[in-house]
Amino acid sequence: MDKVMLITGASKGIGAATARIAVQRGWTVCVNYRSDEFAARRIVEEISANGGRAFIAQGDVSREEDVLRVFETVDREYGRLDGLVNNAGILEQQTRLDQMSADRFARVFATNITGAFLCAREAVRRMSTAHGGQGGTIVNVSSAASRIGSPWEYIDYAASKGALDTLTLGLSKEVAAEGVRVNAVRPGLIYTDIHAAGGEPGRVDRLGATVPIGRGGTAEEVALSIMWLMSEDASYCTGSLLDVAGGR
Repeated sequence: MDKVMLITGASKGIGAATARIAVQRGWTVCVNYRSDEFAARRIVEEISANGGRAFIAQGDVSREEDVLRVFETVDREYGRLDGLVNNAGILEQQTRLDQMSADRFARVFATNITGAFLCAREAVRRMSTAHGGQGGTIVNVSSAASRIGSPWEYIDYAASKGALDTLTLGLSKEVAAEGVRVNAVRPGLIYTDIHAAGGEPGRVDRLGATVPIGRGGTAEEVALSIMWLMSEDASYCTGSLLDVAGGR
């Protein structure tokens, strides 16, 4: 039987790219989405047309009841889980900290921190040998923002990704002896729709030349790094924070 991977926020961007590559490598993929059902179904249909196996599960990861429902969908469809990509994340309009509201903090932290923690918890409950599982792998999609800080733009987003780094480091130690590896990728300037949500769709074009490698990255480049960490080629990696940022 194919190994089963859940990718949160997989209807577009890095999540969708990871889903496409994962099925090429023999995984069955659960494509989680929050609101864009059309995009999620399009990814699943594309995968199916190319001979892969995928299914969708709607759920807002910031809501515990939704997270439980998503994982129950995986249980019902395949009865196993071998990998989790904690990819779902949001940011809001670029601005300074002194212009941000508490409501904004709550929204960003609920998805980027609480959502990732909830999904990691449910994955461990299924994959850890201490819970009767067969082991597995978690890859958290953090950001180079966690070490840069994103001043004048998204300090709250950067802080939420810093929390994801800490989750990676702490959880990797908790479950290392239970057959579960936990790592993170930290993308830099990547061509995805998230920049439009921050109010500057052309942000990567504006800043790409400032990256040592001289350009912005692609979702596929990040996805390939995620899939390396998911693979047995990375069998001795846990608690690793892999920068995919062109040297930035």
